[in-house]
Amino acid sequence: MTALAERLELDSLTTLDWVGIVLALITATVHFVIGLTFVPEPGGVLFLLAAGGFVGAIVLLLVDYRRPLLYLVGIPYTGVQIVAWYAINRPAGPAAVGLPTAIDKITQLVLIVVLVLLYQWEA
Repeated sequence: MTALAERLELDSLTTLDWVGIVLALITATVHFVIGLTFVPEPGGVLFLLAAGGFVGAIVLLLVDYRRPLLYLVGIPYTGVQIVAWYAINRPAGPAAVGLPTAIDKITQLVLIVVLVLLYQWEA
């Protein structure tokens, strides 16, 4: 058994925690795929780092490392990605947003709501 597997604290996770994990995995996957597409460019690296941030947070959550702090930090971390996307792309309207991007941004918005609820319940 690996050191990580020995440290997992899954029994204390709530259904809402698992919803947050799934949402974070979705947005991490989107960022990972986009990052691989643009990896020779600096923007590609930023997407890969964003994906790594979500995956790292999931690992920390699974080992029960300061969960309330993870929830609290995750709110602006996810929010900044939405704001940065808008600032860089400035879509003309909903029709200008592609399906993968729409799925990612909706996922991120729902993730923020989940993180706020989780933080409120822990505080």
